[in-house]
Amino acid sequence: MLSLLILAIACLPQFISSSNLALTFDAANNTCTAACTTCGDTSNTDASNNGQDIQEIKQKMNGIISSLSHIKETATSNAGAINDILLLVEDLIMLHNDSSSFSPIPTSCQEIKNEQPNSPSGVYLLKTNNGTKYVYCNMGELCGSVGWSRLAYLDMTDATENCPSGFRLYQSGGVRACGRATSSRGSCVSVQFPSNGISYSQVCGRVVGYQYGTPDAADPRPIINDINSHYVDGISITRGSPRQHVWTLMAGLNEASLHNNDGRFNCPCSQGSTQNSTLQSFIGNDYFCESGNPATDGSYQFGVLYSSDPLWDGKGCGSLEGVCCAAPGLPWFNKILNTTTTDYLELR
Repeated sequence: MLSLLILAIACLPQFISSSNLALTFDAANNTCTAACTTCGDTSNTDASNNGQDIQEIKQKMNGIISSLSHIKETATSNAGAINDILLLVEDLIMLHNDSSSFSPIPTSCQEIKNEQPNSPSGVYLLKTNNGTKYVYCNMGELCGSVGWSRLAYLDMTDATENCPSGFRLYQSGGVRACGRATSSRGSCVSVQFPSNGISYSQVCGRVVGYQYGTPDAADPRPIINDINSHYVDGISITRGSPRQHVWTLMAGLNEASLHNNDGRFNCPCSQGSTQNSTLQSFIGNDYFCESGNPATDGSYQFGVLYSSDPLWDGKGCGSLEGVCCAAPGLPWFNKILNTTTTDYLELR
C-alpha cells in the first residue's frame, strides 16, 4: 500500500547563461516569495543595453516584492490577499518573459542551481523538448546532488488527497494508503507520470508503504520472470515502453520469523530467505524490501493493514532484516541510467 510518493529526475547540465523566476506561496500565512536569477547575456544584443534592461527588471522586481510585503501587512481576508497575489504573479510572469528575450531559458533545474547556487526550491520555467514548461525544482540535496525536477508527488497524510484513478483507498489506525483492489489472483494497477519533454539520466525517489495481509515479496511459486506482469508483492517503478526497470519495492511476509521454518516468503535480503537465489534478473540489486509484520512465531493476519511500521524507511526492522534495512540510500532510491531519455515513469 502506497502512502507517500516522491519522484524526481535530473540530467547533466549544459552550462549556458539563463534568467529564471521561482515562486513559492504559503497560503496559511498569505505570503508569496519570489526569487529572480539573471545571468550573463549570450545574445548579440549590445551589452550596455542589456545592463540597462537588467537594472530596470531589478527595479520592477523590487516594486513587486514591496507590494507583496504590503499585502502581508494589510490584508484583511485570505480571498482578498490571494487575489492581489495572483495579480502580482501575472506581473512576475510578464517580467520574466521580458527578461527571457535576451537570456536563454534553462533546460534543467540542475543548470539553474549550477549557475545560481542560491536559487531556492520552487516553480521555474524550463525549455524542454515539448516547449517551455513550468516545473517544480527541488534545489536541496537529494541522492547526493542538487537541482532535481519533480515528476510526481503524492502525500496521503493530507486528508484532501485522493488516490490515483484505479487505485483503492485503504485506511486503518490513522493511516491512509493507496493500493490495488483485493482479488484472489495476482494483478496490477498503474499510473504514469510524463516527463513533459524533460531529458533526464537519473531518477531519485522515495516511497512509503504499508504491508497489507500476506505479501511474499518475489516468491518463486512459480517465479514470474516478466516485468510486464505481477512479478512482486509491492511496487514496481519502470520507464517507457517497452518497460525498463527502475526500482522495485517489495513487502515480505515476516520480519522476525519464518513461516513453518520456510524462508521463501520473506524478503530476498532477509536472513534465512531463499529468494535471493531466484530473484528476477531484471531487478538485480535495484530494490528495497521490508516486512511490517512483527510476529516472532511465523504467524500472520489476512486482511490487516500493518499500520504501525512503514516500509522502506530503514526503521523498525525485525531481527532477520538487518541487511534489508541497511541498504544504501534508504529511504531514497537512486537509479543512474546508462542513457539520457524523456521516457514517462510508471508506478504499478
